[in-house]
Amino acid sequence: MADKQKKSTAWKKNRKFGDVFGGRLRPKLKDGIIRRTHSLSAPSEFDQTPIFLADNTSRDYFFPVTPDEVREALDQFPQDDTQCITHIWFRKRSDDDIQAYVAVGSGVVAVVLYPMRKDLIIDLGNRRPSGRTLKWYEGYASVKRTGELWIAEFTEESARRYYLERLLPHEVGHCADYNRGLLNTRSSYKEENSADNYAYGHNHNE
Repeated sequence: MADKQKKSTAWKKNRKFGDVFGGRLRPKLKDGIIRRTHSLSAPSEFDQTPIFLADNTSRDYFFPVTPDEVREALDQFPQDDTQCITHIWFRKRSDDDIQAYVAVGSGVVAVVLYPMRKDLIIDLGNRRPSGRTLKWYEGYASVKRTGELWIAEFTEESARRYYLERLLPHEVGHCADYNRGLLNTRSSYKEENSADNYAYGHNHNE
């Protein structure tokens, strides 16, 4: 019997899944596993993956990248590191400080991206950013103090590059660890360092 051609299907919020691993936080790039519950459907054998989902954002936020740009960027990674990804979710901003994360469970491996403020600023808190934080934003944002707050200030182009060259590779790094059976087997600090190094290495190799 000939293989049926895979096709994209509508997303249905009808299946809960649990563990959420890693992810890039702000304002201090805190480490740790984020515990949340989401509802996504695992793709069928006929779905083309990853399935792209896009929420409507509020008027104060926007996504610096498009699904097509992310799809093209994924082609630049080793297939072994991305083949497990079932969903790319452009998710509406919530009340916390997460920028992106990977959620795994019930046949789903989802990379979730959150939008950026339209003023192109990420608040970093009232303490001077660590060397790790400064390295993370280097080449993409101007880190400076305004009043009592430290901020990372982007341009539209640098924000686009930040999502494609920092956030996305970081989350793919978590997916690569998942493929190798390493996700959630080490301390959150080591998992975040591993994902950071994956992102730095990916950009260096381009």
